[in-house]
Amino acid sequence: MSGHHLVLGKMKDFLSGTEIEDNHDERYRQKIARILVENKNYLREDIESRIKIELKSASKRRGSIWLDFKISIKDKVMMIVKYGPGSIITRETPAIAISRLIEPYQIPFVVVTNGEDALIIDGENGAIISYGLDSIPDRLCLEKKYYSYYFPKIGERAMEMASRLAYAYEIDGACPCDENVCRLPDE
Repeated sequence: MSGHHLVLGKMKDFLSGTEIEDNHDERYRQKIARILVENKNYLREDIESRIKIELKSASKRRGSIWLDFKISIKDKVMMIVKYGPGSIITRETPAIAISRLIEPYQIPFVVVTNGEDALIIDGENGAIISYGLDSIPDRLCLEKKYYSYYFPKIGERAMEMASRLAYAYEIDGACPCDENVCRLPDE
């Protein structure tokens, strides 16, 4: 066992085909990847996984976390998916903050999931659009949104505040043995 995850051996990553550690959280991530490709018609090339995001606190402490999935259509990131075990309602606010750090524009869709349930959130206004894994937007929905969305710019101050918020939830609020969080030396 490493950290607080029970290691069950090795498994093949659905998107990349590489060998990865098999644990309960990773099984859910693989389930989500399969849903995106097999049920929601995304191409594997549309999906980037395990994206490292660096965050800064108000006191200039630094850390990094991992975003599970980033889905792009053409040249724009259209949706992010943040997995976390347990209650998904507590992950809503940091996921919206993270959606404001990935690109210099607001990503239209934010999905928060525990692998059994999901919240689909409007990235721009934070409103919950729908509930459930079945309601995750499919590729056609994102293609349509691509042509109608105006991709509002995220200002430097808004990005700074989003980073602080995400840091407070994802790093300050993390279990000390959480291996998906890295505390970096202060600036």
